Amino acid sequence: MKSDMFGGISRRRFGQLAVAAGAGAALATLGSGARAAEPKRGGRLRIGSSGANASESWDPASWGLSAIMNLAGFGCVYNNLVEIAPDGTLTPELAESFEPAEGGKVWRFNIRQGVTFSNGRTLAPGDVVASLDHHRGEESKSAAKPIVSAITDIAVDGTAVVVTLDAANADFPYLLADYHLVIGAAGDDGKVDWEQRIGTGGYTVAEYAVGARALLARRADYWKSNAAWFDEVEILAIDDVAARMNGVMTGELDVIDRADIATVGRLADRADLVVDEVTGTQHFTLPMFCDVAPFDNLDVRLALKYAIDREEMVQKILFGHGRVGNDHPIAPANRYFAADLPQRAYDPEQAKFHLKKAGMEGLTVDLHAADAAFQGAVDTAILYAEQAAKAGITINVVREPNDGFWSNVWTVKPFVTCFWQGRPTEDWMFTQVYASDAAWNDTHWKNPEFDKLLLAARAELDDAKRREMYGEMQRLVSDDGGVIVPMYANYVSVRRAEVQRGEHISSVSGLDGSKCGERWWFA
Repeated sequence: MKSDMFGGISRRRFGQLAVAAGAGAALATLGSGARAAEPKRGGRLRIGSSGANASESWDPASWGLSAIMNLAGFGCVYNNLVEIAPDGTLTPELAESFEPAEGGKVWRFNIRQGVTFSNGRTLAPGDVVASLDHHRGEESKSAAKPIVSAITDIAVDGTAVVVTLDAANADFPYLLADYHLVIGAAGDDGKVDWEQRIGTGGYTVAEYAVGARALLARRADYWKSNAAWFDEVEILAIDDVAARMNGVMTGELDVIDRADIATVGRLADRADLVVDEVTGTQHFTLPMFCDVAPFDNLDVRLALKYAIDREEMVQKILFGHGRVGNDHPIAPANRYFAADLPQRAYDPEQAKFHLKKAGMEGLTVDLHAADAAFQGAVDTAILYAEQAAKAGITINVVREPNDGFWSNVWTVKPFVTCFWQGRPTEDWMFTQVYASDAAWNDTHWKNPEFDKLLLAARAELDDAKRREMYGEMQRLVSDDGGVIVPMYANYVSVRRAEVQRGEHISSVSGLDGSKCGERWWFA
């Protein structure tokens, strides 16, 4: 295949498009932990992270809420074709470069040469094909299947992999930065044996206890000369936030994620600790089934949206470590965040108006809540019930057990608490959760106008037109959809002062996009 067929977008234009969705994110400043010197090698980084998972597997198709898989598998042992850098730009990783053709329907990824797996074998295009195919097919149960479902063909062309989609997608390279889509070593049968843990990343697995601990050792032959600075990275899955906080304060841990936002402010005067905070894409939601009464009535949905005080939620639930939401999932960190969309305010009288219009004055609903959804979910539900009472709405808070919440409550009960990590691009988030046929459509919302815009925006290469489309889609979700998004939660982590990092910290997910083991170092 000749490279000149990739002329649908000029290289200059594509460079403009290849600014990551989070490029406009608010980036955390270095503060007292500012970089004092150039990175150097050595030491063992001890990470305490939430996400203990006794049923976790090294198969990336199954990765979800797991500290070990996110920080060890995705963050240290494997690489992707592309990665989202700390400053929000999309950069090549195992793909040395990538180019679109046919207006973004075909993508050519030129595979980096000279990269070796931890078993000594050289990376080849066939490994990329096998790794992506692992998530495809009718029998696939991969969490990444919605991402790769648009792929109609993957072919090897010399040292390149050419991916053909069923329709143009200007954001397709971003999708390949997903933590499920790491690249493993294909066997003689053309499949990847993920339990062998053979990756191209900077570390190998030295010790592993399922769901509890992983000890990683640095590879001397890692192909990135400016990364993987630690001799060892130890990851401890610790769901108890008090235990994580105590561990970093006493020096038993070097880094923790999801700090206790109620008490983290007390660490400001400690010279031995640094608090990192960045507004990312994670958001807390209250999804309701749009096909189940009374939520099938738009005026009821609007009444419930007007009956919540978002400002009070941010102050009392997030202790100021976040921003108010506007009943759609696109965060201020996203590229096409609709900053001009009027902010829905707490208005009990407007809520009463919509209830009267629906003929449902004195509305009573059950809200199923558990802190497994997010830290403070039960308190959120209780506070919401107090706020909604002023609009004449009775919200019965049904406390659900944390164990089994995601399998027995979320997508099962019609009105629940929920958490979303968010996605780096608007299309990614909308496609996985808000499209009518989305596998994770937890509101059962179906809007033909939204679906039409979703397809059009995905293929649109004009930046201004895409911004307009995504703005309208945010409005549709906010005004018609079945989700209440009261707040966007900042990523708040704590590190020992001797742990250093670069100028920027990723807004994609916590602990520098789960890449702290690769990107950080000891002073």
